[in-house]
Amino acid sequence: MWLQIASLIGSALILGAYFALQRGQLHRGHRSFHVINLVGSSLLAWAAIDARQAGLIVVEVAWALLSIPGSVRPPRP
Repeated sequence: MWLQIASLIGSALILGAYFALQRGQLHRGHRSFHVINLVGSSLLAWAAIDARQAGLIVVEVAWALLSIPGSVRPPRP
């Protein structure tokens, strides 16, 4: 049950970040956008690993790895 809740939260985070990006409330260069994607994709990767879903594992781990540079990059002036 906790894994299902985590996966729903992960999905909501990723979709929420994308929605906020489309509305102009977040920007691609902002650290918060990348951190939200990192947390959301990590939660989904955890659920995929537990369910042994190879394709989903690849997508979510890649998504998380691609989010790391933007999460740790210093903010732009």
